[in-house]
Amino acid sequence: MTDVSASHRTLDRVFAVSIVLKGLDGAAELIGGLALLFLSPATLRDWLGDVVSFVLVGHERSPVFHWAMHLGDSWGTRTTLFAAAYLLLHGVIKVVLVWALLRQQLWAYPWMLAALAVFIALQCYELIVHFSWWMLALTLFDVFIVFLTAREWQLHRHRRATAADVGGPA
Repeated sequence: MTDVSASHRTLDRVFAVSIVLKGLDGAAELIGGLALLFLSPATLRDWLGDVVSFVLVGHERSPVFHWAMHLGDSWGTRTTLFAAAYLLLHGVIKVVLVWALLRQQLWAYPWMLAALAVFIALQCYELIVHFSWWMLALTLFDVFIVFLTAREWQLHRHRRATAADVGGPA
């Protein structure tokens, strides 16, 4: 029984850390979305050029450098607004759900599972259209969080049902 309790505590900690990471990701998306609302496409292109030049010092002939510059050149007002809306929506959903999960609100578990299912589906589509190792890693991380979230939801429902049967506080 001690091994089972130790593994439960470990999974509980892994869940908490994973959820906090997802919340930090959501906060970063909120910040990025807000920044996109207030920056012009020209400013974004200049910043992208500065970052790429810094990272690829002396590699201005690199295909990555030219790809990044082409991306910056094609970034228009519509694209910026779409990216801002996308990031803000993702960020709000993640931050609200993470906050509720950390407070152990039962309603948040199925909503987090549904949101992650949508994110995973979109990420799988993106993997098919434009494969990226980062997107694959993010998708696998989200699948892992789905597993942990479903497990935690089941545990909390069981604990509350047991407490209600005993007549204790839920």
